[in-house]
Amino acid sequence: MAIFIDPPLWPAHGTHFSHMVSDSSLEELHAFAEAAGIPERAFDGDHYDVPERRLGELVAAGAIAVEGRVLVRKLIASGLRIPARRRNKSLKVPLLNRWEALLPGHDALFLDLLDRWSEPHRHYHGCTHLLSVLEALDLLTEPADPPRTVLLAAWFHDAVYRGAAGLDEEESARLAEERLAHAGLPEAEVAEVARLVRLTSDHRPEAGDDDGALLCDADLSVLGGEPEEYARYVAAVRKDYAHIGDADFAAGRAAVVRHLLELDPLFHHPRAKELWQDAARRNLEGELP
Repeated sequence: MAIFIDPPLWPAHGTHFSHMVSDSSLEELHAFAEAAGIPERAFDGDHYDVPERRLGELVAAGAIAVEGRVLVRKLIASGLRIPARRRNKSLKVPLLNRWEALLPGHDALFLDLLDRWSEPHRHYHGCTHLLSVLEALDLLTEPADPPRTVLLAAWFHDAVYRGAAGLDEEESARLAEERLAHAGLPEAEVAEVARLVRLTSDHRPEAGDDDGALLCDADLSVLGGEPEEYARYVAAVRKDYAHIGDADFAAGRAAVVRHLLELDPLFHHPRAKELWQDAARRNLEGELP
């Protein structure tokens, strides 16, 4: 058991805050916080927010200082992480921090993508889905970092979303080609990002396409959620297609579910299979009559 704390990067109340978590037990986290004199009001579901001035003494008391990405991975692996979609706070800051680590100096592109992912008609295919995919990539590649092309493909894979299967992915891929070329990325890297985005149309990477499999697994990770989480996902998808009548939606959704159940394998990465395979099949089968 260990306590971890990330750098004080989160601005609020005239200072910056760190996140402090346990890798195994909320009881351990609460006990450490109480011993350090951190008030209960600083607890936010799965972590404590602690001001910058406390960082040194908390590390001296035994907290292990790690990068923010490492802390998130520890929290996800512990099973204590509250999914992003269950949080009401703005996701702009965590997404911005990830973007700056990925493609620094391209703030205009980040803001354009954030605007797209924040469109009001999105209920499932919004910022929470984007962050969940990025977190799933972290989890699948730990302790290494995900390849840059895979991360960029995650940012672009639903950048265009109008509820038109196939067409949305194609337009998202074309958007990636245009914007990343303008950003000065090498032609081969731009082409690879666009190729990966197009794979999310049917989630059928070819054998040996490790990066394609990685992105597809992360995109489908929601299928392996607990029943309550999965029910929220299905309800959010229904809202995304609110313009479609119940009968047509039911038929279309059944076709999607059958397609997913026909994927063999549904997940490719060994860790993805271990984490999500069995629950995903149960969840999907539970949708069919």
